[in-house]
Amino acid sequence: MDASGLKAPLMLLAVEAGGDNCSDSTRPWSKCVGALLPVLEADQANVANLNALSDRAVSAVASSLKLRGPQDLLDRRSTAGLDAALIAARNAAGRIPVLQALKDAGVSDAERFDPVRTPMVADGKGVDAVLRVLVHNRGYDNDTGVPGGTSLQDADYRNVADKEPLELAHAQRALARAKDPGYTRVLIVGDSTASTYERERLPRMGWGQVFEDLFKADARVKVLNNAKSGRSSRNFYNQGYFRQMAQYLRPGDYVIIHHGHNDQNCDEKRPQRGQADTRNMCTYPNDAQGNRQFPVGMPEMSFQHSLEVYVQAARAKGAIPIIMTPTTRVWNKDRKAGQFPVVPNHFTFAGQGNGGYAFVGDYSQTIRDTARANKLPFIDIEAKTIAFVNAHQADWKNYWLAADPAKWPYYATQSSGTLNSPDTTHFQEAGARAVAAMVAEGIKETPALGDLAKKLK
Repeated sequence: MDASGLKAPLMLLAVEAGGDNCSDSTRPWSKCVGALLPVLEADQANVANLNALSDRAVSAVASSLKLRGPQDLLDRRSTAGLDAALIAARNAAGRIPVLQALKDAGVSDAERFDPVRTPMVADGKGVDAVLRVLVHNRGYDNDTGVPGGTSLQDADYRNVADKEPLELAHAQRALARAKDPGYTRVLIVGDSTASTYERERLPRMGWGQVFEDLFKADARVKVLNNAKSGRSSRNFYNQGYFRQMAQYLRPGDYVIIHHGHNDQNCDEKRPQRGQADTRNMCTYPNDAQGNRQFPVGMPEMSFQHSLEVYVQAARAKGAIPIIMTPTTRVWNKDRKAGQFPVVPNHFTFAGQGNGGYAFVGDYSQTIRDTARANKLPFIDIEAKTIAFVNAHQADWKNYWLAADPAKWPYYATQSSGTLNSPDTTHFQEAGARAVAAMVAEGIKETPALGDLAKKLK
């Protein structure tokens, strides 16, 4: 475009063809990336790239300005107050998590790489080789429900950050296997109990992080674990996490659907985030007779409807959906954390919390209803984890997250997940591996999953 009439800094936004939604979390997000160009050189062509790394730089500028994320900044449609030096610094800092990967890809002068201003060619080499193994998304601001800061992962859905830089060879192997027609893919659609976590947060792990270890070395199985913390079945889909994995689906692959924890965030009267949760995250369980519950004209807020979105998408690609109940929280019948015996707890009831629930019911039963109505392979992980934790009352903190800050410094500043304040929902490594083993056991117990069971150790 002709830049002669423009004044730097420039604010740039690219939206995928046919897309129109960079901000509304009640419906599927479009792919949106931004860039900030701090200066315009006179009498010459100026390069301005828009990509995952440039969007991360916009996010860093937005954070400096106390904004929620890159879209919050771009939606202002004004560069007033933007400092060219700040933009240039954040753009340059964008090379930090990918610097070694750029060098490994043969990029000359990688130390001077600028994600916005360095010329790029879509040839699968150099800079493009690095960009092709990055998975880009934007976070979610809990209090308002609008898109948050930019997140980057590699093709194995491991977070990429300054402290955990991109490992190019690992990411390229993961991407090749995700695309390889000779592999069987197992996609995990889930929440924080299955997520892959940063090394900095060890010993915390999700069961999906270690699930691939349970398959035979020669089985040619690739687990795609894009399970995401804080997401319900509804906003996991709307925010594009399923889409990122589903592009690789082939006939005969598997999709494990494992939601239910965050779908329960339906208390509209909850202070601070209740309205945003209900608007963007909440789904309602079936009633005691198995009938779907949702506000008039909003069937997408039915939990069963939300689960069936994945069922239909998987089957449309010839893949096999598997549905599971959530892992248990370590709660007794009075919902006291860390108290026994642990009982089923994935349900809401009248008068709960602040009394803002439009509909209440049993989420695990709704999953059973969905499995029966759609003739799905079903694994009752809630029941398995309840039996497990009740058999480990003396040492349950060795499985759920109860880290010793003396051994794991990250937890010295955390209010939960420590020996003194154990996390009764999430796992450390031993728990993640135990749950992964329960999932494998459930597969072996399900006749319809015989082909997948043969690939397990």
